[in-house]
Amino acid sequence: MMPGQEDEYRCGYVALVGRPNVGKSTLMNHILGQKLSIVTAKPQTTRQQIAGIKTTERGQVVYIDTPGIHLAAKRALNRYMNRIARASFHDVDMILFLVEAGRWTKQDEHVVRSLKSVDVPVMLVVNKIDLVPDKSKLLGFLEKEAKSGRFAEVLLIAAKSGDGVDVLEDRVHEALPFSRPFYDEEQFTNRSERFLAAELVREQLMLRLHQELPYALTVEIEEFKREKKLLRIGAIVWVERDRQKQIVIGKGGDVLKMVGSRSRKALEELFEQKIFLRLWVKVSKDWSDNERALKQFGYED
Repeated sequence: MMPGQEDEYRCGYVALVGRPNVGKSTLMNHILGQKLSIVTAKPQTTRQQIAGIKTTERGQVVYIDTPGIHLAAKRALNRYMNRIARASFHDVDMILFLVEAGRWTKQDEHVVRSLKSVDVPVMLVVNKIDLVPDKSKLLGFLEKEAKSGRFAEVLLIAAKSGDGVDVLEDRVHEALPFSRPFYDEEQFTNRSERFLAAELVREQLMLRLHQELPYALTVEIEEFKREKKLLRIGAIVWVERDRQKQIVIGKGGDVLKMVGSRSRKALEELFEQKIFLRLWVKVSKDWSDNERALKQFGYED
């Protein structure tokens, strides 16, 4: 913030909410201009709140990426994700409710009902418009929601390509209060480097593995040590069954080697230095339905 800008500078918190796989993490990464939240095609990739901080000459916006709110929450991990997603409704200045263009589901309506009690502006952000060839098919839905009074504004974007995102950022900036920045200019997240490292490894596991297994694993950083020209990282991949452990390791260790190689490249890009990465696979039976295990692995409210 430059001298004399105090009366013009805006700063605030903005929550990104919605059901799984509507593009919340993709949007935040595009706004920040760098990868912070991991992204896969699998629902419920985001499991915890992650703050992405964008600081410019005109203001500072703290975007809160959240897990997708979902109806089926049978296991402790699912209940945890829903709980912290809803916790983001409070202590923010604005909420961006993301939906997928041309697709309104029961889960979307469930999120809308959850938002009824909030006392901050809620903007409906219709994402993935690039996947709808005939935009005229959206007109009825857009007119209905614009007149419903449920939202402060309705905007169309394509988070992956960036179409409409500049307009969205302008609207967000205009809605925030005048304030001094909360964070230093160079800070881009509230999360630790260990957390980011664990997330990048988990992303590669989710991209490589199929079916239900990605939801039965988590990653814990056991070693994070900086040396002169090297960052040494040791990570444990936790699964729930011995059979799952065999799948993650692969025949002759081929799966774990590939995950390790791709994770190392992603980590070197993030930390901008040479990485020495070691991975182990261990079993913690039914950890995703065990409140004590969740806390051990960092899933805390």
